[in-house]
Formats: sequence, structure tokens, C-alpha cells
Amino acid sequence: MNLITTVMQIVAPVCILAGIGFAWAKLGYEYRMEFVTRLSMTLGVPCLIFTALMKTNINPAALTSVLLASVVAYALLTVIFWGLVIVLKLDRRTFLAPLIFGNTGNLGLPLALFAFGEAGLGYAVVIFAVMVVWSFTFGIWLVSGGGSLLRVIKEPAMAATLLGALFLWQGWSTPLWLTNSLDLIGQMAIPLMLITLGVAIARLGVGQLGRAFWLSLARAALCLLVAVATGWAFGLQSVPLAVLILQITTPVAVTSYLLAEKYGADADAVAGLVIVSTVMSIVTLPLTLSFLI
Repeated sequence: MNLITTVMQIVAPVCILAGIGFAWAKLGYEYRMEFVTRLSMTLGVPCLIFTALMKTNINPAALTSVLLASVVAYALLTVIFWGLVIVLKLDRRTFLAPLIFGNTGNLGLPLALFAFGEAGLGYAVVIFAVMVVWSFTFGIWLVSGGGSLLRVIKEPAMAATLLGALFLWQGWSTPLWLTNSLDLIGQMAIPLMLITLGVAIARLGVGQLGRAFWLSLARAALCLLVAVATGWAFGLQSVPLAVLILQITTPVAVTSYLLAEKYGADADAVAGLVIVSTVMSIVTLPLTLSFLI
């Protein structure tokens, strides 16, 4: 019961904020999607990533194993889901990135903290960093339909990830006044992302939700298998293994929707995957945690 309550406490704000966006759109109020998306992806998300990495304390002995396991896990997921997209004849630009990348930030990080304490949060941030780097390099290249490497490198979130990793590696920190300012800016990212998601959900059709359900179900099963196999292969101890499984099996990331909206993929279909997999996580995450703790 405590596990279910913990997950509900984390998932409930996601549903409430998305519900606000849904109601806003249904009431016919103006919502400038392009402006909000640009504000979030250019300012809010980069600040959130940088401060999360900078303020994390990681045990150097455990860092390498968790880092390598995360890299291998995401590589396997990329190959598996690429094959799945080809077999099902789905649009690669629209569906591949959301299937690979989970909500390791605003869902995975707090859940790891509640379930496994400060140590769990530290491991979760390492996995989160790997996901961010892969998402804002390969993921952006994929969703944008190719393009130049320069466009990928110039993404603010990518720069924030590299800078945050440097600060983490060197043990540096920004002055308190600057850290507080960056924290405050980063805090606006999650509400903006979720409200924007709700607006997109208001435009979804029933057919899209039906397809999103089966894809989300297949994704949950495959992510769990990959996470368990990779963790065992690298001989991870109980806590880092549990956090790896937890992070890899989080529902589709909200940022996947923002990237689809920004680069002209089918954003409505991605929004369907985000909301269905998030609602599904109310059941799957407590079940997963019950075996991990």
C-alpha cells in the first residue's frame, strides 16, 4: 500500500497538470504551442538538467558500472525498438524516440529518491544524464529527420548536459545566488511541459489512443527485460540494479512530445504514447517496485 501511495503521489501531479492543459484547450482559451515549447526547451529544461547534474554526489567506484550499464541498455533499446518500428511499419521519426526514452527526470528521479534514498537518487541522475545525452544527440537527429550535426550540438539542453557533467566531474558549483536563479528557472519546465501535453491530448483521436495502448504495453515489457538483463550482466548491486530497472521502465518522456512538436513529427501520436504509458505506470511501477525493494 505504501508503494502504491508513493507512486500515486508522483503520478498525480502529472495527471493534474495535464488535466489543466486539457481543460484549457477544451474551453477554447488561446494557447500558443510554439512559444511555450520554445521557452521550455530553450530555457527551462536546460536549467533543470544542469542543476540536477551539478548538485549530485556520485560514488566514483559505482559510477563506471552504472554508467556503462546505462549506455548498453539504451543501445539495446535503440536496436530493439528500431526493429519493432520497421516490423510494424510505423513512422520512425514519430515513434522511435518516444519508445526509447523514458521519463527519467520528473518521474524517475523523485521516485528513486522516495524508494531508495539519497543513494538511489545519485544512481538515478547518472542514468538520467546518459538518457539526456542520447536523447539530445541521436534523438534530435532522428526526430528532425537528419539535418546537420551542428544543429544537434547547438541544442541548449545538450550544452546544459555537457556543462553539468563537467561540473559533476570536477566537483564545481556555481555561486549560491546563481544556483538559486537556475533552480527557479528550471522549476518552470515541468509544469509547462505537462500543461502543454494536456493541450495536445485534447486533440487526440480514439484510434491514436488504441495504438498507443498496445505500443505502451509492448514497450513496458521490453524495457523491463532489457534493464534486468543489462543489470545482471554488469553485476550491479541491489540498489543500483533496482534504480536502473526503475529508470529504464519509466513511461514515455514528456520531452519526446516537445521534440515532436518542435521538429514537425506527429506530436499528437506522441502525446498519446505519453499519457497512456503514464497512466499505465500507476499499475506497472508499484508492481516493479514491489519486487525491487
